[in-house]
Amino acid sequence: MTGATFDVAGASAGLPLLVTQGDPCGIGPEIVVAAARAGALADACVLGDAGVLRRAAGLGGGMLPLAVVDVPLDEVPPGALRLWQVPGLPEGLADLPWGRVDARAGAAAARCIEAAVRLMHARQGRAIVTAPIHKEALAAAGLPWPGHTEMLQALADPAAPPPVRMMLANPELRVVLATIHQSLRSAIDALDFDLVLSTIRIAHRAAAAWGQPRPRIAVAGLNPHAGEGGLFGDEEIRFIAPAVRAAQAEGIDASGPHPPDTVFMRARRGAFDLVVAMTHDHGLIPVKYLGVEDGVNVTLGLPFVRTSPDHGTAFDIAGQGRADPASLLAALALARRLATAPPAA
Repeated sequence: MTGATFDVAGASAGLPLLVTQGDPCGIGPEIVVAAARAGALADACVLGDAGVLRRAAGLGGGMLPLAVVDVPLDEVPPGALRLWQVPGLPEGLADLPWGRVDARAGAAAARCIEAAVRLMHARQGRAIVTAPIHKEALAAAGLPWPGHTEMLQALADPAAPPPVRMMLANPELRVVLATIHQSLRSAIDALDFDLVLSTIRIAHRAAAAWGQPRPRIAVAGLNPHAGEGGLFGDEEIRFIAPAVRAAQAEGIDASGPHPPDTVFMRARRGAFDLVVAMTHDHGLIPVKYLGVEDGVNVTLGLPFVRTSPDHGTAFDIAGQGRADPASLLAALALARRLATAPPAA
């Protein structure tokens, strides 16, 4: 399997969205079932386990017709949830306790993601939409990836993993991260000119997919007041500002480094189309503060479209029938939009 031969233009609108069920012990199966009941999965194929989805369907006070298919392209009766039972899943997933870390659940979630990528390379899917997974469960299963982003990057092309970035988007903000799932100390150590410049470039190229071929990109500083001329740190002087200037020289409409405590407010008010943030929480707190209902996680830089809800497995409410599918519905809608857009130049 190699991403080098994948042609995004070959992902036709007639192919299904590939929806992974997520961690069986979390709310992923619940929101998938809720999306199906809302009529949002008619053009999708869920990759998962029939027992897990039947258990989730029972939380809503009734069963949901499941149509287990041999291949994702098989037709199903109207109103039925199309399910591809992923081969090799652990036994007894539907009997696992809700809301707990379990290695079997982590292994099952990973198998579904791996299957989705294989299907995309085989041109049997239009885009991937992933329900939430649990990072501790992945680790318990012995898997080397800390999250979806790193896993998808590795699976896209094992020989030459593409540079990818995480973007969280809602109707008010789009934020692209230079670093993601690592300690804050190691993230700061990882930042340099090349990393910041490549993040700006990836954000710029990706914006064409949603109709902004020349987005206004604000680059946030790392330190308070963007370093205040070196008084509070010199990362802005040493490599963030030079990366911004290099991007400008390439014709990218980038600016900064901007003080991180005000740049998100300015973007929300319309001054910028995208914000590049240096670290995970630095960029995601402003987005999630606005609410996760409309938030979508997008992996930029992959040779296929991948979106996800802007929340985790919510173990505290899993199995209670209270999970809100709004963010999954937003992720499905954005996946459809991005999958039908022309490739970025």
